[in-house]
Amino acid sequence: MKKILINIKDDYLFFSYRTSINKEQGNLLNTNIISDNELVFSEDYINNNKKIVGLFIKELCIEKNIHKVNVSKNELALLILKILRKNEYVTLFQIKENCNLTYSICEELSYHKYIKHLNCFSAPTFMLETLDKYDIKVETRNETFVTSNFMLENNLQQFSNIYYKSSIRFTPPLLNDDIEDFQAFCKINRYLKTIHLNNFDNYSIDVILKIIKENRMKNLKIIIHDDSNKVENIEYLKKLNKKFKKRYKISFKISYSENYLKDNIFKQIILNTLKICGLIITVIVIGIITYVSIFNYKSMQNVTGIQEKVSNVIEKSQEEQQQIIEEHIEESQNVEEEDKYKIVNTDIASLMMINPDVYGWLKVNNTNIDYPVVKTDDNSYYLKHNLYKEKDKNGWIFMDFRNSTTSELSKNTIIYGHNMYYSGVMFGTLHKAYQKAWYSKAENQEITFNTLYNNMKFKIFSIYKIPKTSDYLIVDFNDDDDFLEFVKMIKDRSINNFNVDVTANDKILTLSTCTGENSRLVIHAKLIEE
Repeated sequence: MKKILINIKDDYLFFSYRTSINKEQGNLLNTNIISDNELVFSEDYINNNKKIVGLFIKELCIEKNIHKVNVSKNELALLILKILRKNEYVTLFQIKENCNLTYSICEELSYHKYIKHLNCFSAPTFMLETLDKYDIKVETRNETFVTSNFMLENNLQQFSNIYYKSSIRFTPPLLNDDIEDFQAFCKINRYLKTIHLNNFDNYSIDVILKIIKENRMKNLKIIIHDDSNKVENIEYLKKLNKKFKKRYKISFKISYSENYLKDNIFKQIILNTLKICGLIITVIVIGIITYVSIFNYKSMQNVTGIQEKVSNVIEKSQEEQQQIIEEHIEESQNVEEEDKYKIVNTDIASLMMINPDVYGWLKVNNTNIDYPVVKTDDNSYYLKHNLYKEKDKNGWIFMDFRNSTTSELSKNTIIYGHNMYYSGVMFGTLHKAYQKAWYSKAENQEITFNTLYNNMKFKIFSIYKIPKTSDYLIVDFNDDDDFLEFVKMIKDRSINNFNVDVTANDKILTLSTCTGENSRLVIHAKLIEE
């Protein structure tokens, strides 16, 4: 059982391991000696009673007017720092052992509010940088800066370099300083992905893996740069792969030099493997292209079929259309008789036989966009359902659920659609609007959007692509200034100045579709004719 000796001299408390214990002292388990100038505690007693010992030391500091602590070993320093955490009387901490300051001690010092001076043999630059952040002045006794090969090889003299380092390199065999510094590195670093070893060394690999496991690091790739093709080395790595890949997501790989690959017998095997892989990839690509082609063909056929049905419905008799209009008017609620909406587009009204969610019709010149527009009480249903409310990956063209469905439009009417680029359905051809050859033509700058109650034309004033955001998806505004500020924002994003003046009295139409998982293609147009 280790005994810790505490000596009092002047304004210093000296902590050290007691090397010799007489019979009388050896019979005591906890406190061996308590006198005016000397105390002895067992290490176990201090570990189990840190709070009590800490209070005892604090009272001792008050009584003896002690402000300085001297510890003989790095190992002991870590324990003593823990019992001094709440001792505001100790301001100077000294470590007598002539060895490098460890990161664990540095970390423990960062928890102390009152220790402002540290005296040690030597400390790496990144530890000095860390302690400086906590206003702890460090004085080293060794004038020559000493650091491990690992730290030098990876340029890890600064704390930030250690924290952000994603790839490190070792040159085996690892020395004690390398191991100690790598342990500190693992406690600090948050971005490590790859570890390189300049040659194959079982001991170094085992030490590295042990430290990685202790620090619960995962998702790492360990690459050994070695031209040896020893069977035992390859088998050893296979075992490690099997052990660590699933649980810790750590993989191992041997990287051979170019000269070795050129001269090695495995060259032909690798070449043949690449040929086989190329053949497999070709088959996969052909399969994907075939699948996409079939899917796009079916998408076009499906939408074409729906459009044909829509045409047939519109061609039905005027009498049937009038009946639909009357039913729609009867269903209007909370509206005075004289305020009931006047339906001007009987063709759109007739489509309510197909789907009562139909509200309008959108047409964009020189694109495939010529569809009925639907609206429901959310913005997700028509992402996966077509006009007939059948499940369909193409979805349908739909208005934002917040928009008005009366004759009085919202300040910003928003219409969404999937970008089915390869089949060209829905908003699959809206990407043409981003090309100068398209938007420079006057006829393409007008968008037709008709509703049950209005026939309208809109003039494009802004086209842009933007990372996924919702700042342009505002339907109504607090006041005119709010609206004009919004207009300025979306105009500034435009790829072209369309010289279209938008005033506080104007209303706008917004078309939005995706151009990737996290980006959007957006078109804004103002109402010019109703």
